[in-house]
Amino acid sequence: MQPILGGVSWERLPIDPRPGPRSQDEILDGRGIAPGVVLAGPETRTIDGAVFAESHMAALLGEDTVLVDVGLGPARVADGLAQAAEVLGFDLIAFVDVGGDVLANGSEPTLASPLCDAVMLAAAARLQRLGSRVVGAVFGPSCDGELTPEELLGQLALLAQDQGLLGIEAITSEMADELERAVDAVPTEASAQAVRCARGEIGVATIRAGRRTVPLSPLGATTVYFDPDRAVRGVARLARMVLDAPDLDAAHELLSAEGIRTELDYERERSPQ
Repeated sequence: MQPILGGVSWERLPIDPRPGPRSQDEILDGRGIAPGVVLAGPETRTIDGAVFAESHMAALLGEDTVLVDVGLGPARVADGLAQAAEVLGFDLIAFVDVGGDVLANGSEPTLASPLCDAVMLAAAARLQRLGSRVVGAVFGPSCDGELTPEELLGQLALLAQDQGLLGIEAITSEMADELERAVDAVPTEASAQAVRCARGEIGVATIRAGRRTVPLSPLGATTVYFDPDRAVRGVARLARMVLDAPDLDAAHELLSAEGIRTELDYERERSPQ
């Protein structure tokens, strides 16, 4: 069975000027298949006309993709994905993060987007505890310019101590070719750095209009697979903090109370709306 790709209904401000994720009611030309889960085609967009990355991927692949409303919080996201997997006939859900900030502990000085990752990893752990087959993955380690290789490797070492590492896979040249086509179709910077790493580039790149630096190395040309529940019970402190949050706003408040700034803070401060 061919996998189906998906992501969250939360685009960066240059794409969608409204802060935070879009709810199911704010998504046009999509087909709801479970609470908070929508099948997206090339025309799927927000009520304001912002086009999702998943819509671009649907156009590129010629098949629907999945949008998940992370605003619902870990428990309801887990329930919605469990129902969606049953509707679609899938028995494995992979939660993939670019860069590895999903495993951050909150003290990293360049951490920029901990909220969405924490909620989705918490949802993955909840799914796993309910008996669903789930795997976590870090694609393109450090390619998002948030955790440094040293910070990320430190977290992976702790995860390994908890027997939470499942494997590491190289991004092959064939994968890089496919990724390059996706990067051309979807506005993204972090994933593009993983392609550069897979092509053998070494050095330092900049993304986010120069605000972040990315170390280009063979490390960025890998995908690291891990056990979500073991991560949440151990190294993934932020996901553990929001595990019982009833929604995204509550999760945001929990992180804020610990002095952790999130991407929602950034968007609320800079959004014109």
